[in-house]
Amino acid sequence: MQKRVDVLLATHNGEKYVKEQIDSILNQSYENIQLFISDDASTDTTKEILKTYEQNKKVKIFYQEQNLGYIRNFEFLLEQVESDLYMLSDQDDVWKREKIEKSVEKLEKEDLDLVFGDLEVVDENLNTIYDSFDKYMKLSRKIEKCIDSYKMQYLYNCITGCTILSKKKYLEQILPLPKTSKYMVHDYWIGLIVSLNGNVGYLKETYIKYRQHGNNQVGLGKESYKFKKLDQVRNLFIDVKLGIFTTYVQNEDRFPEILQKQNKQVLEYYKMLQTKKNFNFRHWDIFYKLYKEETFMYFIENFVVLNMPFFARILFFIRYKILKILGKR
Repeated sequence: MQKRVDVLLATHNGEKYVKEQIDSILNQSYENIQLFISDDASTDTTKEILKTYEQNKKVKIFYQEQNLGYIRNFEFLLEQVESDLYMLSDQDDVWKREKIEKSVEKLEKEDLDLVFGDLEVVDENLNTIYDSFDKYMKLSRKIEKCIDSYKMQYLYNCITGCTILSKKKYLEQILPLPKTSKYMVHDYWIGLIVSLNGNVGYLKETYIKYRQHGNNQVGLGKESYKFKKLDQVRNLFIDVKLGIFTTYVQNEDRFPEILQKQNKQVLEYYKMLQTKKNFNFRHWDIFYKLYKEETFMYFIENFVVLNMPFFARILFFIRYKILKILGKR
């Protein structure tokens, strides 16, 4: 007998694509599902579209009176989970028919606590842009190398929320979701907490058409690409890590003792980097601990940007000019 899976769909002004997404979930080959939808005070016709599904026994809809924001809306949905297994869903994608079936099969066969996977990136008309989101974002190597360790999620997020299938039993440690930093989003936190306490598995196959249309809450955008100066890139990198490790320190009870100490050291390291405008010769051991699992080039690039910005500015200027000549900036 199939275990029931609760699918959590957060909506907000999604009139253009939400019906197609709901239908792709309800038409899954895996039949024992309950779809929980929370509409975040939409002002377009999303609510009217959702009302057409109210009589469907597999669908339960909540209408928020005030806008919560997508993280708090997902938090609300996580609090509604009834089954032992749950999945997350965005409002504008399309799930391939066997997505739930293959995710559950992987979780049960390998005795996992969370399964996530790759995505096919498509445009608004579902034409393929990239066959693999993880390869485009250069996440594949890190995932393969660190899939059995919390290190996969510790420094940055390798898990895309709409690919997650996870067990309810970890929600006690996951909730409430941290809200200190905009860089610590719900899927990042879910993946980290489960990887600290359980077993995580990866599906290389793509079972989602991940739609990019210009209005996505989270998508393919790389914020640092728009910057013209190295200091802008460096400040962003530092701000991201300060937000992440501040969250870790504020939630230290959810981390093992050995990481509680490290989290504080790393936070102080990034605070110190804010004051180092040209060179830093302190606490390189902390940098090494954090980045040793990365590729050699990623390690060197980040080391120079963070600890030797004087040289990085020169290299960044040359690179920017070359890309501009080539029409890539």
